[in-house]
Amino acid sequence: MRNVKIKGTGRYVPDNIVTNFDLEKLVDTSDEWISTRTGIKERRISKGENTSDLAFKAAKKALESAEMSAEELDLIIVATVSPDAFTPATACIVQGLLGAKHAAAFDLNAACSGFVYAMQVAREMIKSGTYNNILIIGAEVLSKIIDWKDRNTCVLFGDGAGAIILSSSDEQGIMSIKLGADGSKGHALKCDAVPVNNAFMDQVNQQNKLRFISMEGREVFRFATTVMAEGIENILKDNSIDINEVKYIIPHQANYRIIDFTSKRLKVDISKFYINLQNYGNTSSATIPIALDELNEKGLLEKGDILIFVGFGGGLTHGAALVKW
Repeated sequence: MRNVKIKGTGRYVPDNIVTNFDLEKLVDTSDEWISTRTGIKERRISKGENTSDLAFKAAKKALESAEMSAEELDLIIVATVSPDAFTPATACIVQGLLGAKHAAAFDLNAACSGFVYAMQVAREMIKSGTYNNILIIGAEVLSKIIDWKDRNTCVLFGDGAGAIILSSSDEQGIMSIKLGADGSKGHALKCDAVPVNNAFMDQVNQQNKLRFISMEGREVFRFATTVMAEGIENILKDNSIDINEVKYIIPHQANYRIIDFTSKRLKVDISKFYINLQNYGNTSSATIPIALDELNEKGLLEKGDILIFVGFGGGLTHGAALVKW
């Protein structure tokens, strides 16, 4: 069976920086409150670019990093909860923008775990021999589904996109991926879509909900701190690897307290976790690939380094990946 490795990385975030001080002018909050509870100092917010725009720009950088043309792509997967439209898929829009005429394309929704979920789908497709080169993009314009009057959520999220290219290889790259979900807790983090309303209903649904992200913070915190630690422990155990052999853990960048709690539970120094949420906030499916591209661009990764990607999100979902660079 063929191996799969990461051949290139890329990221893109909007130019518009929104600080905690800027949010003080919108809602009853403060820089101190946001910083101490989340670790976030600023985030990037789109001034008109949609999810496909961010995804396209991150994809172009990933192709450059991989020294590959768009025509060499066999498949494009976009992980997102904030697509341009119900249809066409954001991945199809990106395929057209790139000119990737030989690539199939579809979107995947596993919320903030979406990037790891997409990695598993792509990995199995390459291992089976169906495809050779797959572009994965985690892309979100969460600012369009945020209630900017809700101080509990509007301070958390940002817009951005990160991308990788997975390719078949003789060398081991993606070593292991474990996914999970608990749908019974889906109410804890959600964003409603269009309600059922049709000509055959006895009563027309007059409800016109504003479709914004809502979150039960304590429930999400309990879930996240449990599955993050267990995900790391299980993937190491399954592959007989000691935590000391891991160069970096790249967690979903949702909240510093969650990452800190996880590091303490694992008895691992927080420095092993690569953290950049202070600059971008929670960009959902984009957090892990944005962080990975930063590490790559800074030259902090060497061939053979062992990495762990670990995330959680709406669904509720979770996933962890063990990667050899």
